[in-house]
Amino acid sequence: MGRYIIEFGIGTDFHGQDAGKAAVKAVRDAVSRSCLCGLTEVLGLEDLDKSVKIKVTVAMSSPEKADSEEIVKCLPIGEVEVKAVKGGLQVPGLYIPRFGDKDESIEAAIAAVEVWILEP
Repeated sequence: MGRYIIEFGIGTDFHGQDAGKAAVKAVRDAVSRSCLCGLTEVLGLEDLDKSVKIKVTVAMSSPEKADSEEIVKCLPIGEVEVKAVKGGLQVPGLYIPRFGDKDESIEAAIAAVEVWILEP
């Protein structure tokens, strides 16, 4: 197995202080900046679900709030492994209860998405 690409993304939840939502946004951000056409056009892979493994590491203030099922939905191919670790960032924002705020903080998460090619 060899690593083919790694991409990073950042996600935030400005209102609601939901580290899980920030993590999903971080994964979507990483995926939105890559096109893996080389998997089929260069490597000649035909079954991307069997030939690809995706490892996601997401750093967030509350790793226990990671919603692995929602993160997996962001990744349309391959076998997906999700690992949440302590990290991310909380910074002061605005407290506007009608926007769903519980306090004045903003949650930020960072994700690393690694695409691995499985040996035939």
